[in-house]
Amino acid sequence: MNRNLTSFICIARKETTRIFRIWIQTLVPPAITIILYFIIFGRLIGSQLRDIGGYDYMAFIAPGLIMMSIITNSYTNTVSSFFSAKFQRNIEELLVSPTPDWIIVLGYVSGGMVRGLFVGLLVSIISFFFTRLPLFNLGYVVMFAVLTSFVFSLAGMINGIFARKFDDVSIIPTFVITPLTYLGGVFYSISLLPDFWQTLSRTNPIIYMVDGFRYGFLGISDISVLVGLGMLLLFSIILFSINLFLLKNGIGVRT
Repeated sequence: MNRNLTSFICIARKETTRIFRIWIQTLVPPAITIILYFIIFGRLIGSQLRDIGGYDYMAFIAPGLIMMSIITNSYTNTVSSFFSAKFQRNIEELLVSPTPDWIIVLGYVSGGMVRGLFVGLLVSIISFFFTRLPLFNLGYVVMFAVLTSFVFSLAGMINGIFARKFDDVSIIPTFVITPLTYLGGVFYSISLLPDFWQTLSRTNPIIYMVDGFRYGFLGISDISVLVGLGMLLLFSIILFSINLFLLKNGIGVRT
């Protein structure tokens, strides 16, 4: 077997095994959180709101909640896993090995993607207990889910590279990703906003991901789906290149 492929499989297997070994920490909390979102925003608040785009509020927010879980878990898994490897100093074994930097990046990112997509699937199953969620275009659902998971896993690794203490792991998710997600069209359509706020909302990259993913389910969108895919591909290339640059130059990983 090709040496690079063997290295990738070993890193990916380690990351995946870690996720399912501590499933009570990695899989159960997101599921419980989403159930609470469905009950509070869907049942209690949504029952007081009118339909959006021909769908009841519960069906409208379901794709957004799925995407939110994918974003959060993809990012969290990669940043915590890579920082733990730095903290325990076993990342040095990889750095001195003949394993190429791009294999190291893909190996850790694969773990974030497995967790993000698995939680997304779990949340999708949970959503069927609360609403009837149609499927307009499976291709768009898969593309947006996979690319978004890939992008935020890469972003999580950058955070893990720069993190120097455990507090640094939670700063970006708490003060950047969470606000952008809540303002990313998960709970509302930007078409309902005044013109100024619609324009401002378009500067939030997460809204393109949520909107495109929702289009895959409901067939409605506020922004061009192709623009969203283009942005995801661009972010993937940029973030992957940044990770390679940081590892190649030993930034954040060499003492």
